Formats: sequence, structure tokens, C-alpha cells
Amino acid sequence: MFKPRPKQAEVLEYTGGKMGVSAVPGSGKTATLSYLAAKLVATVPLDDEQEILIVTLVKSAVGNFAKSMANFLKEEFNLLPGLGYRVRTLHGLANDIVRERPGLVGLDDSFTVLDERAADNIIQEAVESWVRANPNAPDHYLSNEHYSDHFTRSTRWADTVKNMTTNFIRQAKDMQLPAGELQNMVLDSKRSLPLAEMCAEIYEQYERALRYRGAVDFQDLIRLALRVLRLDPHYLARLQHRWTYILEDEAQDSSKLQEDILKLLAGEKGNWVRVGDPNQAIYETFTTANPKYLLDFMQEKDVQAKTLPNSGRSTASIINLANQLITWSLAHPNPEIREKQPLSLPWIEPTPKDDPQGNPPDNPAMVHLRPEKFTAQEERDTIIKSLQRWLSDNPDKTCAVLLPINSSGAKMVQELRRMNLPYVENLRSTSGTRAVVGALLYVLDTLKDPKDSAALATAYRVWRRDERGDEEAERSIENIAKEIRKLTQVEDYIYPRLHDWLEEKAGDSGELYTHLAEFRTLVRRWQEAADLPIDQLMLTISADLFQLDTEIATAYSVALYLRRFAELHPEAQLPEYSEELQAIARGQRKFTGVSDEDDAFDPEQHKGKVTVTTMHKAKGLEWDRVYLMSANNYDYPSADPFDNFIGERWFIRDSLNLEAEALAQLDSLYTEKPYSEGQATQQARIEYASERLRLLYVGITRAKRELIITWNSGRRGEQVEAKPIAALRGWWQKEHPHP
Repeated sequence: MFKPRPKQAEVLEYTGGKMGVSAVPGSGKTATLSYLAAKLVATVPLDDEQEILIVTLVKSAVGNFAKSMANFLKEEFNLLPGLGYRVRTLHGLANDIVRERPGLVGLDDSFTVLDERAADNIIQEAVESWVRANPNAPDHYLSNEHYSDHFTRSTRWADTVKNMTTNFIRQAKDMQLPAGELQNMVLDSKRSLPLAEMCAEIYEQYERALRYRGAVDFQDLIRLALRVLRLDPHYLARLQHRWTYILEDEAQDSSKLQEDILKLLAGEKGNWVRVGDPNQAIYETFTTANPKYLLDFMQEKDVQAKTLPNSGRSTASIINLANQLITWSLAHPNPEIREKQPLSLPWIEPTPKDDPQGNPPDNPAMVHLRPEKFTAQEERDTIIKSLQRWLSDNPDKTCAVLLPINSSGAKMVQELRRMNLPYVENLRSTSGTRAVVGALLYVLDTLKDPKDSAALATAYRVWRRDERGDEEAERSIENIAKEIRKLTQVEDYIYPRLHDWLEEKAGDSGELYTHLAEFRTLVRRWQEAADLPIDQLMLTISADLFQLDTEIATAYSVALYLRRFAELHPEAQLPEYSEELQAIARGQRKFTGVSDEDDAFDPEQHKGKVTVTTMHKAKGLEWDRVYLMSANNYDYPSADPFDNFIGERWFIRDSLNLEAEALAQLDSLYTEKPYSEGQATQQARIEYASERLRLLYVGITRAKRELIITWNSGRRGEQVEAKPIAALRGWWQKEHPHP
């Protein structure tokens, strides 16, 4: 029986119109929204073709929402689940809309949707082609000390162009600027906007590749869905009649186009409920999302504004710490950040005394903001020792180590494995089922043609794919992959006789030699297994590539699928298996794998183990004990002059953030406003520092009973404790002086 809190009951009184709900972490917003949806299904008279539409952010949330609604409908309203409502991601909804009217936006009925990995590969090819054709492009942006560095020009510059172009294309599509139209704007402009010109040319190559494949990407789906709704008022009216109520979860992560789609579907006086937490908007850096859309919506005159401030997740001490971060943010020492108000009210409030899900008993001694200046290794060692003590005493509790980036998580996993401590990874895997299939496909390609050095280089990248996200590791990967691609005789590396190519590389770099030697051992094992039945070959490769349970399970499904394929096609060889994997990766075969995106991670399933995950992947989850690592001014900057920023490459002059500058040049083209170099870089620092404050807030609010925050001095020993952490520690010591 769902017993709503007073503030939840206010939300559940909703019967129609527009409503915006700001919910704090652990407030039960998903339960509240799913109960409201179930109540509407049970009480609103719907025609046979009408539904309540629930829109959420990610696939795993769809499953959670549908399950919660089914329980409420069955247990609370005595109704059969599955009728009268539809739960979709925004991209899934956009796909539904475009599929019904593809010709209206120039698409064939059989158009395909590229996943992020496939789209990324096309952009990579377009960037490499453009960089080769424009060798002098870096001249204007490289710093003096790196101007003549060949590796910087060939690799680091290409990586920068790719990141810049990816964000540029995403923003251009959000502005609904087709590549051809943008090219014309560049040609007509009389100003010097070299970054916009560069990105526009690559954008055109990318779009040409999509047209050749008869495909669209995820950004296209949103853009085209909005266009369909605007071009066909009769179709829009039919959808408005079909979806009489629209309930939107995680609304803080909406983009302008996403908001526009739902606004059209709801209609001028329609029924639209938006629920989210602006303080947990942590995806701005990677998308065109912005929490201001939800905040602005809640200020509109015809919108009922509600809050869900009560949270039963954490102890009073952890709640107070999170609230103090809001207080500090509202008075941030940097006036530009203070003006943006990255964290806003409401405060988190404990649950009422009679609440069935009350807060854990408070114990301030279980909150530790460590003041020590650790090296990265010392920080890991300190946490390992702490975990050794805690895990043995708490086998029935949950625990997590949260880190800013995946590569740091991978290093922590190595230490846990070395110390034989039980752990589970929830790091960024490659994107679900198709990515696992793609990884196996790339290895199969090098077995299919063992003399192809390019295929071998791609297989090497696949082997080290979990290290992506760390700039230094990515440079190492690309450097070694390029060395492999230069091979004229692959056998000189894999099975040398008179000439051992690897021995020549021994003097170049110890790291280079170590990676190449280990990879050679793997390739030999894969080649020796190539004569095995296809399912055994797949399992052999998978054992070397995958560590996450979801990836291993998906790889096992691939092995079973190919074994059945082999039984039906006994003449099949590696080329035929490769073609079948390609068809799966393109979505042309019905294949059910296991994806970490399809099934939500549940900490309660891993009691007595350490969950290692990133702050971003921790959103929506909770653990009894949480370690927040690397709380320094690199991972949580405050836009101070001595702060370093991830988007600013050391080989670019004047510390310019070229990704931000390219977007500013795009905006200048679109609005015809003047462009001034450097202003966008400074603004990007403010935006990034604001988002990292919200990320820190998310990290703190993952802890239920115990919280430990540590920091390290970075790779070169130059980093200091993050300003908000130092402020929180000072406040905490005043509130809890040592006896």
C-alpha cells in the first residue's frame, strides 16, 4: 500500500493542466510519478485509442517505471497492467513519430537509426580524411612549443578536431541547421571563423555518409520528429488526442528540442507534468540538455509549481552536508558562478516521524572529509585499507567507490583485484548489445584477414576500449594503434622469424613494448582458436575482451546465436560469420542480448562487495557507505585562474577551449552577432565548474549512512583540494568540533 508523504499527496491531487515538480534526491519521485500515472489510468475516462504517455530519459528507467506502474495498477487499483498507457524514452518516442511520417521529412520507409558507436565511427573517418587533406589547419591554434611536434599535429590535433566536431554537429542539429545550409552560411559570411568552417565541412562529409547508408542518428530523430509535428497539423492533432496526459520524468535533462516536442504534443491547454531535480543536471557537457528549461517552465503563470523536499535516503548529517553545499553555492566566491546558481532550493528535508521509509539513525562520526594531500596511489591505498576493515564487519551492507572518470575506476578495480577484495564494476561499458557485437566483429575481421594491419590496429583499440575517457591513455592507444597500422608485414610482429618488429620497438618506450607484447600474446591465442567451432572461438575472444557481467552475458548470447547459424549453414566460414555480426550490429537481425542499459544496476544485489562506478553512473542509486575520490580542483574546479580544465588542451595556444570556441563561432554564424576569441572559453569554465558542483552534490547524496571524501594532488602533483570540499570541511569541523 503506497502511503504518500504530505508533499507527495499534493502532487497526487493533480487532475489536469500543467504542473512542474522539483524533487530532491531520495524523495521518491519515480514512485510518486508512477503512482500518479496509475491513478490517471484508473480514473480518467479514456477512449480505446487513448493513452497516458510517460516519457523518461534512459532505457533502464522505462523498465523501472513500467514495473512500478504495473504493481500500482494491480495492487492499488485492481486493474490489469499494460493497458491505457505507454512508457517511452524521448528518443523512442521521436522514433515512433518519424516512423509514421518518414516521407514528410525526406526519409525512406526503411530508414535505419545509427547508434552512438556507429555514428562515432563515421565522424572519426570524416575527421581523419579532413585532417589529412588540411595539414596546415593547426597552424593558427598550436602553441609555440608544440608547433613543430609531429605527434601533436598527427594525433592530438585530430583528437581535438573530433571532439570539437562531435559537439558542433550535435549543436547544429539542435539548432535545426542542415549541413548544406550551414555550408552556405559559411560561404556567405565575410568574417574569419576557421573553426566553424572546419566543422561545417566535416559535418557535410558526415551527413553524406548517413545519406549513403539511408540512416539518421539520435540527434536527427529529435530534430525530425519536431519537424514532422510542425509540418502535419492533422497528424499532431491525432497524437494530441491519443496522449491525453503527458508525464515527463528527469525533466532537468531536457533539451530545447525535446521540450518543444512535448509542448506541441501537450497543446496550449493540455495536460503536462514535468518532474526533475535541477540540482542533479549533470549531462550538460555531453549533450544540449539544460536544467533552465525545467526551472523556466515552473515559473510560467499557468503552471502549478510543486516540490518534493522530503528524503528518507540519508542520515541527518549527510543531508546537512548536502544542504550546506547548496548554501555555499548560492554565495559562491566567483560572482559569475554565483549568478548562474548551479545549485538551488529546495533544501533536502528529512521524512516525517511516522514515515514508513524514515531516515537512517544519525551518526556524525560516520562522515569523514579527509584533509590529507594524497598522491593518486596513496589515495587508492588508503581506501583499500579502509575497505579491508569495513567489508569484513559489514557483509550485509552496500558500499561504493565513486570516481570522476572511467579510467580512475579501472585503476581502482585493479587494486581491488590485487588485494583480493570482492567488487563489482559499474563503469562505462561500450554501448550495450551492439557494442559487444561490434567488438567481437572487429576481432573477427583481423582473424579473417591476418595480414591486414589496419584491422589489427582496430582490434588493438577494441582491446583497450575501457581506458577511454582518460586523455593520457587515449593518446597511448592511438599512438600504438598507428604504429601497428604502419606494419608492412604483420607476421614480423605476430610470428617473427628473421626480423622481429617488436624488438625494434623495445627501445622506443617501455610502455609501448609492454602493450604490444601482451597484445601479440592475445592475437596468437585468437589465431590458434580460429579453427575451433564458432561458439568456442567467440567465448575464447570474449574471455580476453570483457569483464562486466552484462558484456559477458551478451557475448555468450552471441556465441549461441552463431552456433545456431552454423548448424543452419554448415558451409559458413569466418567471412559469413563476420557478415552475420555486421547485420546484428546494424539492427538487421532479431537478436536479444543483455545490455547494461536495458537492466538497471541494483546495489542491493551486491551486498558485501565494493561497487566501483563513476559519479555519472551513480545517479539514481544509493549505498550504505560511499567513498568520493579525487575531490581536487581539476575534477571539481571553481574557475579560478590556477584551475586546469579538461576541455583546454595544453598544446593549444592561450589555453583556448576549441570545442567552446567552435560552438561560439556557430552561434555567431546563426545569429550574426560578433565573435570574440576567448570569451567562449571563459564561459565554458563557468559552465563546467557549475556542472561539477552539481556532480559533487549527486555524489554526496548517494550515501545513506556513511560518507568518506578524499582528494589527491593529480598526475603531476599540482592539484589542490577542491574549493567546495575545503569549505565543507571547514563548516563540518565547526559544527562537529573534536571533544
